[in-house]
Amino acid sequence: MLCRQTKAVASFLVLASTVLAGCATHYIPNTDVEDSEDNRKIISFCERYRNAVESKNVGALLQLASPKYYEDGGNIDAADDLDYAGLRSYLTGKFQDARAIRYEIRYRRVLKDDDVIYVDYTFSASYRIPGRKGEEWRRKVDDNRLELVEFQDEYRILAGM
Repeated sequence: MLCRQTKAVASFLVLASTVLAGCATHYIPNTDVEDSEDNRKIISFCERYRNAVESKNVGALLQLASPKYYEDGGNIDAADDLDYAGLRSYLTGKFQDARAIRYEIRYRRVLKDDDVIYVDYTFSASYRIPGRKGEEWRRKVDDNRLELVEFQDEYRILAGM
């Protein structure tokens, strides 16, 4: 009798775990983003951005940016706002001071709101720049958000670079 109950419980647990596994959310590997064709396409685009940062490919970064690019600096001071022309100036100027860049991204979330796609991520940036004692390594870990818009068959970055 006990053996029959044990088998029944075991069968129930196997069935329940199979059903629950079927309901489990699947994520794109090495991200916290739900796996879907659209999300894979978005993450692939963001990886092009990450690779362009690491290789200091200004042309690619400008191509990935929307002509309507605008960064408000996260505050009310308009002095640090950056439009497409300002982005170009930064990338061809101060950005070039970096001698080496390692830029790692952990994608956290993709949100779609009307015509804008928000990609939340945590980054770890290590870069070598000129300092008082020669070149020095700096490191920054922080959260950021890329704002994307669809453009032809891919995307362009509106803000967040």
